[in-house]
Amino acid sequence: MKSRPGSPDEGAGPPAAAAGLPSPAERGATVIPDRVVARIAARAARTAQSQRAALPPGRDGPAAPHASAAVHTGSVRLHLTMDLPYPTDIPQVCERIQRDVAERVAQLTGLKVPEVTLTVRRLVTAAGASRGRVR
Repeated sequence: MKSRPGSPDEGAGPPAAAAGLPSPAERGATVIPDRVVARIAARAARTAQSQRAALPPGRDGPAAPHASAAVHTGSVRLHLTMDLPYPTDIPQVCERIQRDVAERVAQLTGLKVPEVTLTVRRLVTAAGASRGRVR
């Protein structure tokens, strides 16, 4: 009995094997460029900044976080630069942001994130907090 092309009886294996392509494991690896990982980290930092530091994004608020990444064999080292509110518990907020960004980048890219360095660019006061000089 002959089967027609495209019928369920044709080829027990995946279509790649029938076409003569190597198995997926032999084809290579997915490489995510540093700049792509940095953009993912910057977005994750912005989210963490608004959640952990209680800094809503706005015109007079903090500047967007900046991120840089260095990807090496399945892991990435991140460096973040961002604004934080004043007053705040800086060490605690930084630790939470670092953890949140590391988890999010690992989740989205599949890379290990052993190190996240965070630099506080400036401290931002609330818009209504600056009353000027009192005489």
